[in-house]
Amino acid sequence: MNGKVLVAGIGNIFLGDDAFGVEVVNRLTQLSLPGNVCVADFGIRSLDLAYALMEDWDLVILVDALPRGGEPGTLYIFEPELPRSDKFPASLDAHTMDPVAVLQLVSALGGTAGRILVVGCEPATVEPDAEGNMGLSERVAGALDGAIHIVEELISRVRSEAAAA
Repeated sequence: MNGKVLVAGIGNIFLGDDAFGVEVVNRLTQLSLPGNVCVADFGIRSLDLAYALMEDWDLVILVDALPRGGEPGTLYIFEPELPRSDKFPASLDAHTMDPVAVLQLVSALGGTAGRILVVGCEPATVEPDAEGNMGLSERVAGALDGAIHIVEELISRVRSEAAAA
């Protein structure tokens, strides 16, 4: 264990609250983080994320809007069950982001993604409107600091585990 962490922001800035992950990582880049932490805005670039996941990370933190039926702005942390397959995902599109299809691609390419945690936020809306619906809703914007705090705690925990190993 080397304490390497990837924090990957996912989302489409043109779809309102879907930009949550992008906004979190943009703010994280303004902070002083350890050198073994890589913070990247993957937006909707699924192939770039798939190849990044194949590197040797102790922890990958995906940050994304995550509709689960809660109140907008609710934060979630969970560890997804990783799909194992040797078949390329039928739904993979280089210009959209489907995290499950990305994980399937990693597996199909013979890679392993290691430990992944998702820090998600319940969106108010991820649908486009006539103006393009840019910008986060008030409740989701209010959850940004909490998400950043969660990510920082997860990074600290992995660094502590690496130091103890």
